[in-house]
Amino acid sequence: MASILEKDILLQESHCSISNERKSHHSEKAKKNLVSRLNRIEGQVRGIKGLIEKDTYCDDVITQIAATQAALNSVAKILLEAHMKECVVDRIQEGDMEVLDEVIVTIQKLMKK
Repeated sequence: MASILEKDILLQESHCSISNERKSHHSEKAKKNLVSRLNRIEGQVRGIKGLIEKDTYCDDVITQIAATQAALNSVAKILLEAHMKECVVDRIQEGDMEVLDEVIVTIQKLMKK
């Protein structure tokens, strides 16, 4: 899980573009952190596959799946927080209130679990 300082650094260095081609503009440090987290998650998924191939006890596999889901949720929270504090605020300040509907849909997607 990201430390408070780590999250603050990611948020300060993350910016979204509102041009026709929407892109985020995370700093290299923020991208490196997110990619590192995703690489670990990728390893966890491979590990789960290996557990299933080895006929590991179901409860142990489920525990690993829960840990992987928590790690993915952590990445999503970091991205959502940066998006809210940067992209959404910028778009609202520019008068684009449609961004609120977009955020609501995004949060609904995250909560479907």
